[in-house]
Amino acid sequence: MSKLEQSQTALVIGSSDGIGLALCQLLIDQGWQVNGISRSESPLDLPGYSHHVCDVQSEQYPLLLRDIVERTRIDTCIYCAGVGGGIDLTRLDKELDTFEVNMMGMLKTIEAVVPSMIDNKAGHFMALSSLADVLVGQDAPSYTASKAAMSNYLKGLALNLKKQGVAVTNIRFGFVDTKMAKAPVRPFMISTESAAQKVVQCMRSRPLQFSYPRRTQFLVWLLSKITNIAMWLK
Repeated sequence: MSKLEQSQTALVIGSSDGIGLALCQLLIDQGWQVNGISRSESPLDLPGYSHHVCDVQSEQYPLLLRDIVERTRIDTCIYCAGVGGGIDLTRLDKELDTFEVNMMGMLKTIEAVVPSMIDNKAGHFMALSSLADVLVGQDAPSYTASKAAMSNYLKGLALNLKKQGVAVTNIRFGFVDTKMAKAPVRPFMISTESAAQKVVQCMRSRPLQFSYPRRTQFLVWLLSKITNIAMWLK
């Protein structure tokens, strides 16, 4: 794999495990300076990597972002943080947590990072949504709905910021081999390393939206149509 342009700086949110961790490792190998933020310590201890422990729901999160942006020009920001799970009707507060992390955490990141990109007329904001954004999630409504909100917002933001020289990419993966992949059936699941490679490809090509794998995308689309028909027939 050819290297991306060196001496650039990336900010990865959700960097201590899963896709975020694999992405940090890959970017460092590609010569990038990487700042990572996660609610957990990172296993990485490498030159070119700076890690910050902070939860995106914390009051300190916007302050940390502001400090990083003031000290460092961020060329690319990738929002990898995300939570999700089945609905528990005895703990509906967890539904709010899902939106706080998936959607509001992303918006806080955009608020802190994107204005400097606009000023520089350059930069790239990326976020990991999900192919599940088209589903009505009876068993996990907050997850699918929050991902739908992310995807819809990112499309609009991308069209708006294009005029400012700032790229926005919404990445929609299917099943990735992370701690969030809890479904009993996980067709066409990919590794975190493979997902990270796809993210890096998007850093080069800067598409408005990238969906992968295509086979999973078709299955999810078909399931969404079947679900909508079933709801209409009730």
